[in-house]
Amino acid sequence: MSSDHPDHGGVGWVGAVGTNPAGTGRSSSDVTAVDSVADGSQHVHVPGGIDSPDAPVALSVRALRKVYPGTQALKDVDLQVRYGEVHALCGGNGCGKSTLIKIISGVVGADSGRFAINGRELDAAELTPKTSFELGFRVVHQDPPLYPDLTVAENMMLGSSYPMTWPRRIAWSKVRRRAQELLDRFHIQATPDSLIEHLPVSVRTQVAIAAALQDVQEGRCIVALDEPTAALPAAEVELLLSTVRQLAAMGHAIVFVSHRLDEVLSITDRVTVMRDGRVFKEHRTETLTEAELIESILGRRAEEIRAQRSTTAVGEPILTVHSLSAGPVQDVTFDVHAGEVLGVAGLLGSGRTELLSAIYGGLKKKAGEVRLRGRNANFRGMDKAIEAGVVMIPEDRSRGGAFLDMTVDENLDIGVLGRYWRGLGFRRAQMRRDADALRARFAVKAPSGTVQMRALSGGNQQKTILARWLRRDASLLLLDEPSQGVDVGARADIYAAVRRVTAAGGAAVVVTSDLEELAQFVDRAIVLRNGRLVAEVPCEELTAHRLNQLVHMQSGTSHD
Repeated sequence: MSSDHPDHGGVGWVGAVGTNPAGTGRSSSDVTAVDSVADGSQHVHVPGGIDSPDAPVALSVRALRKVYPGTQALKDVDLQVRYGEVHALCGGNGCGKSTLIKIISGVVGADSGRFAINGRELDAAELTPKTSFELGFRVVHQDPPLYPDLTVAENMMLGSSYPMTWPRRIAWSKVRRRAQELLDRFHIQATPDSLIEHLPVSVRTQVAIAAALQDVQEGRCIVALDEPTAALPAAEVELLLSTVRQLAAMGHAIVFVSHRLDEVLSITDRVTVMRDGRVFKEHRTETLTEAELIESILGRRAEEIRAQRSTTAVGEPILTVHSLSAGPVQDVTFDVHAGEVLGVAGLLGSGRTELLSAIYGGLKKKAGEVRLRGRNANFRGMDKAIEAGVVMIPEDRSRGGAFLDMTVDENLDIGVLGRYWRGLGFRRAQMRRDADALRARFAVKAPSGTVQMRALSGGNQQKTILARWLRRDASLLLLDEPSQGVDVGARADIYAAVRRVTAAGGAAVVVTSDLEELAQFVDRAIVLRNGRLVAEVPCEELTAHRLNQLVHMQSGTSHD
């Protein structure tokens, strides 16, 4: 697969972007217009298009219910997904999307409900992981379970039996040949001997998809893609979306879960919106606008949740970085002022995350200095940064921010326990009241503060982490991919919380690979390329298009 040639050697894509009059989604007539893909496999032809009553149903869910202690996760959910379509599953964090997919895959048991998977009818009690897999239901997660130090061929064979020779030796020539067949079938730009750790993230996901589908009959699989592009830089998103189009073109049924609404509108045929464990509405994508989809998901108009830039005058510098070099970061200089949110744009590997880590004291500096409100702030450890009023929200919530085996309230309180000691007594009641108020203020959706952090959706975990740190009266926020994997409503809540800090005289530095989001939210942006600061974009020039130009500009271009 090649990022500069999205049609991949003549593959007849189903539903290429822009085929319908509204300019969104895939026209249902496109499904019948394609006869074969480049490898010769036949598409499933759908009489009358995917919205026809004659269209074959690949997956049917009826009256599905699931109750957890303290909450009803799914309430009489009905869903139908057809062969040859990309069907989006949308909704706010905690609406029940992940629970639904886990139940269909057999990992979580339902309390009641009926299923039809590839023509076989089952009751909820009959659905196990083995049954779901044998019937052709596959899930590819945001972080596919691949082993980075193994080759593509080795990873592909892990889920099946290795071909053997006498006497009980692996037939490596057959392993590589089988892997090459899969790479060719899915048009993946890798070799059987490529190490997974050396491949771009999007290609790794393609390998995971190919491995999951290697033993499935053509056009007879239901593939659930759970946030497949959440961690991808913009340059790799289209590469992976091309794979999604190809899977539908081959006749597979695709369940596409994403909080990136532009992707949902560009490649799907239908959208099922969930709210509070129920199916709220189903839309045909070709006539759906982003504003309508946002209102369907949140019950609020798009205008009410748009991120707002600062309306206050910029104050004195909060953060000064001068000639900083650390890891891949080379000789970077910039200021961030009171009341300001500074964005950092750049491709994966540009030094974005390392820049934040060096400021915070997590990455040793090779040269340069960091000053906070004019004072030396070359922190020798993260604890010193926290004491100085600097907090960092890392990209990886599970390893860098969230204590998943602790309760929600314990996650909120862990950074300020000292506040509740009075002499020899500990004010537990006050701590609980403060935690309740924080969950309400940051719109954290949880049955109670006593449930484990891992029970929350990604967006609610992110808001909990943000609430924990912001209660320390921080003056500088360092946010690495703050909205990754969160819904549009949670994103608005997170940005509102950041703006409360800047309105009170603080400042923030935000790293995100979503350039549209960056352009809408920050007051000013800097662009990193190969560890160097190559451009600064003032507020009046901030557009996603301009940032995209600067991020992808060839090395050696003069500083803007």
